[in-house]
Amino acid sequence: MKLKYYAWLRDSLGCESEEITLPPGITTVGMLLDWLPSLGERYMRAFEYIDVVLVSVNSHYADRDHPVCDEDEIILAPPIAGG
Repeated sequence: MKLKYYAWLRDSLGCESEEITLPPGITTVGMLLDWLPSLGERYMRAFEYIDVVLVSVNSHYADRDHPVCDEDEIILAPPIAGG
């Protein structure tokens, strides 16, 4: 699975994207979001406010119940405000 990070997620994690292999049992966006902080301290900090992050699976916005698999591209982006 390819994960792409934007804005403060990218800054907190120190990378724009990474490839991961899902562990057994991770089958939805929600499970993925709940699992990512277990990867270490920088992930815990980055995903502290995960409830506001927009998730896209293969270029389509997805909610927590959306299925995921190792072949997916996931974009994680905080909402952007302008003025």
